[in-house]
Amino acid sequence: MFTGIVEEVGTVSVCQEYGLAVKAKKVTEDLRLGDSIAVNGTCLTVVEFDESHFRVDLAPETLRRTSLRELEVGRRVNLERPLAVSDRLGGHIVQGHVDAAGRVMSIRPEGDCFIFRIRTPKRLMPYVVEKGFIALDGISLTVVKKGAASFTVSVIPYSLSNTNLEEKSAGHRVNLEVDILAKYVESLLAR
Repeated sequence: MFTGIVEEVGTVSVCQEYGLAVKAKKVTEDLRLGDSIAVNGTCLTVVEFDESHFRVDLAPETLRRTSLRELEVGRRVNLERPLAVSDRLGGHIVQGHVDAAGRVMSIRPEGDCFIFRIRTPKRLMPYVVEKGFIALDGISLTVVKKGAASFTVSVIPYSLSNTNLEEKSAGHRVNLEVDILAKYVESLLAR
């Protein structure tokens, strides 16, 4: 389980059809083989590492459901280690199980923040709630407004400069994970 609070922005150093290597410093400090790590909000398993890099495998299902297949060497990615039982839950409950990839429609300034409008697969829209949580490339954000097939989030300057969002523009794909609690409620009510 993750919180959606990005610890570090790493750099893709190797990109293969079913694998990825990332250069990182902070998240490799206490890394072990088999550990989970969120890469742009996608929970992946560390299969190899040293003090400055880690490698993960990419399953076909992961490539179908996320934007990771579009990564290239040199691209920056958001990284987060799993939540320790003794840690604060600073964002929201994020599983790292990406529901789908959305697309940045627009980015506009508002005060010192930026409003990102994200086009979303319609099947996810029932789980998007104004003032509710959503993970965007693994970043815990609050939904500002909900439309028929899109939503907006407000990104503060700190989040913009400490994640890979500063490199996004209209047309870029982003990984989306909706609030797991909403999916559980729907499942229970369907019975």
